[in-house]
Amino acid sequence: MNSLKYLNKYLLKYKWRLGLGIIFVAISNVFAIYPPQIIREAFDQVARFISKEEVVNNGDMPWIAAFTKDMDLTKSLIFFAVLVMVMALLKGLFTFFTRQTIIIMSRLIEFDLKNEVYAHYQELSMPFYKRNNTGDIMNRISEDVSRTRNYLGPGIMYSINLVTLFIFVISVMLSINVKLTLYALAPLPVLSVLIYYVSNVINKKSEAVQAQLSNLSTLAQETFSGIRILKSFVKEDYANQALDKAATTYKEKNLDLVKTEALFMPIMTLLIGLSTIFTIYIGSKIYIEAVEAGVPPPISPGNIAEFVIYVNMLTWPVTALGWVTSLVQRAAASQRRINEFLETKPEIVSGTTPLQNMKGEIEFKNVGFVYPDSGTKALDGINFQVSPGETLAIIGRTGSGKSTIADLVCRLYDPTSGSVYMDGINLKELDLNALRGNTGYVPQEVFLFSDNIANNIAFGYSEEMPPFEKIERAAKDAAIYDNIMDFPKQFETILGERGITLSGGQKQRISIARAIIKKPKLMIFDDCLSAVDTETEEKILSSLDRIGKQSTCIIISHRVSSVKNANKIIVLDEGRIAEEGTHNQLIEAKGLYFDIYERQLLEDQKTALN
Repeated sequence: MNSLKYLNKYLLKYKWRLGLGIIFVAISNVFAIYPPQIIREAFDQVARFISKEEVVNNGDMPWIAAFTKDMDLTKSLIFFAVLVMVMALLKGLFTFFTRQTIIIMSRLIEFDLKNEVYAHYQELSMPFYKRNNTGDIMNRISEDVSRTRNYLGPGIMYSINLVTLFIFVISVMLSINVKLTLYALAPLPVLSVLIYYVSNVINKKSEAVQAQLSNLSTLAQETFSGIRILKSFVKEDYANQALDKAATTYKEKNLDLVKTEALFMPIMTLLIGLSTIFTIYIGSKIYIEAVEAGVPPPISPGNIAEFVIYVNMLTWPVTALGWVTSLVQRAAASQRRINEFLETKPEIVSGTTPLQNMKGEIEFKNVGFVYPDSGTKALDGINFQVSPGETLAIIGRTGSGKSTIADLVCRLYDPTSGSVYMDGINLKELDLNALRGNTGYVPQEVFLFSDNIANNIAFGYSEEMPPFEKIERAAKDAAIYDNIMDFPKQFETILGERGITLSGGQKQRISIARAIIKKPKLMIFDDCLSAVDTETEEKILSSLDRIGKQSTCIIISHRVSSVKNANKIIVLDEGRIAEEGTHNQLIEAKGLYFDIYERQLLEDQKTALN
C-alpha cells in the first residue's frame, strides 16, 4: 500500500465527495439491516400461528408488533413483504447516491492523475525518452492509471461497505446470541489469513503482467510506425511471429494470475458456506435443546432465519474482499510504475533569469559533451561566437557532433564541461520557455502531426492561430506553397501519421515553414535541406537570407552548397573544430573543407552527366 499513499492528496482534494459517499454507504446498510429483522418477525408470527403458543422473540421491533397486533396472519405477511420491498428500494436509492459520489470521485481523480503524468512527461528531458520506449510510456498513462482508478472507485467503495456492514451486522448478531455469532463467524479468521498470503502472490503476478503489457504495446507501436520498412523488406510474417510470441507470453502471465484468483474465489465461497451450515446447525441445536429441557429457548426459529440472512449478507462483501484485494494489489503494482516516472526528475531545469528583447548572440566557451547513456564523446573543447543577425554554418562528416551543437543551443542537453551563453547569459540561468519561444528549430528527424497542413505550419507560431496570410507567407518562404496548392484540399489536406503521405522534401519544407512563421530571433536548421533539389535549396536559402536579417541563424549541413553563403563556417571533425572561416577562406586553406567541397563538386558533375 505504500505506493498508493501518493493518491492521498487526491482523496483530500475530493474529501467532500468521499465523506458523502461514506455517509450514503452507512445509510444504505442501515436499510439493509432491517429486512432480516422483519423476516424474523414474519417467521415468528407463522410459528405462533402453527404452535398456538407464545414464542420467545429476542429483539422484537415494538413498532411492528404494535402495527400488526390486530391483523390476521395473511395481512401481516403482506405487510412484511411490502416493508421489505420499501427497505430494498431505499437501500437501492442510497446505493445509487454512493456510486454518484465515490465512483465519480474516482473518475475525477483518474482525470487529474492522467493530466499530472502527462504534464510531467512534458517536463522530462531528452535522455528520459531515449531510456524508455514509447509503449511503456503510453501504458503507464493509460492502463496503469485505469487500474489505479479501480482502487479509488470500486476498491474504496466496497471496502467501506464491508466495514460498515460488518459493524452493523455483527453488532446485531451479538445482541441476539453471542455463541451463535461466534460459530457463524468462525471461518472468517481462516479467510483473513488466506487473503494475506494470496494477495502477495497476486501482487507479484500483477507486476509481471503489467510489465509484459508494456512490452507488447511497444512492439505493436513500433510495428505500425515502421510499417513501410516492414513491407519493403517483406517482414510481415516475422512481425506477426514476434507479436504472437509477445502476446502469448502476456496471455500466459495473465492466465497464471487468473488461475490464482480462480482458486481463491471458490475457497472463499466454501468458507462462507460453512458459516451458513454452522448457523443452521448450532442455532437449531440451541433451540431444540431448550425446548426438550422445557425452558424458554434463547433464540426463536425466526432468529435462525435472521442469522442465515445476515451470514448471506456478509457473503458478497467478504467475497468482494478477495476481489478488492486483487484490485488493490493490481493498483499498487500500477501506481508503483507510475510513481517511478513521477519521481524521475528532469535533468534540464529552467533558470529564473527572464530573456527580454533577445538579440541572438551565441557563445560557446570550451564546451565538451558526453552522451550520458552511451558514454559517447560528441564534443571536445568547442569555442566560437556568433553575433546577432549573423549566419553560422556547421559542416562535417557524419558523427562529428554537428547536431549536438544544435541540441545544446536549444538546451535539450546541458554541456558536460564548459558553458553556452545567449546574449552573455549562461543558458542554465535563462528561463527555458523564453529561450525556446524565441527559437525556430528544424530538427534532423522531421516530425509532422496527423493534422492538416495549415495547422502543422501554424504550430510554430504561438498559442493562437495566426492569420492565414502568415501561413501562406511561411509556405512561400519555405518553397512548399506550389506543392500545397496542387493538393485537392490545399492547406486543408490531412497528413498521415508523421506526415507519411508527403515526400521527404515536402516534409522538410513544411517543417521549415513551421520554424520561420513567427520570425524568431534564433533559427536552427539541422540538415533540413538534404531531401530537396539544388534549385529548391537556392530558393529556400534566399528566403532565409531575407528573413534572417534580424535573426541569428545556424545552418547544419553536410552539403557545401547549403553553407557557402554563411558569415562564418565551422568544420567539425571527431567533436573538435578542425577549421573555421568564410567559404573563400576555407577554400584557400585547402584543408578538410576543401576536400569536402571538391568531392561534392565531382559528385554533382557525375550526376549532371548521367
